[in-house]
Amino acid sequence: MLNFFKKKPKAKVKSEPVLSDDEKKSIEKKLLELMSDLKKIPEEEKKEKAIFYEQVGLLQGELNQVDEAINSLEKSLAYQLSIGDGYKKLMSLYNKKRAESARNGDDAGINYYMDKMDEMRQIAKKVTLSR
Repeated sequence: MLNFFKKKPKAKVKSEPVLSDDEKKSIEKKLLELMSDLKKIPEEEKKEKAIFYEQVGLLQGELNQVDEAINSLEKSLAYQLSIGDGYKKLMSLYNKKRAESARNGDDAGINYYMDKMDEMRQIAKKVTLSR
């Protein structure tokens, strides 16, 4: 017999990994070191700046500092376009913010982050075509 009325199991929601206090302190220490080193890099060293901003953004993402991570990862892409780990994390953060806007009924926020994700897709096209 067909099971039309049988309840389907709910999909499990992915939760963010929880960091221990020691892990947080270690990441925060790395972050402070990177920020200090970043200030020493001359503005002309765009590739190196991009790498450092990407590393900073990834660490901020680990600490769940979403807005700070977005800012750092956007700076990284402003210095040099790439589709590495920073790109993937930024897409993930934009999607997270879009979902948050959807839960809050914020249409402007949804549109903003959808546009940001479209910009990211354009970056992927540019980088792929330039290879």
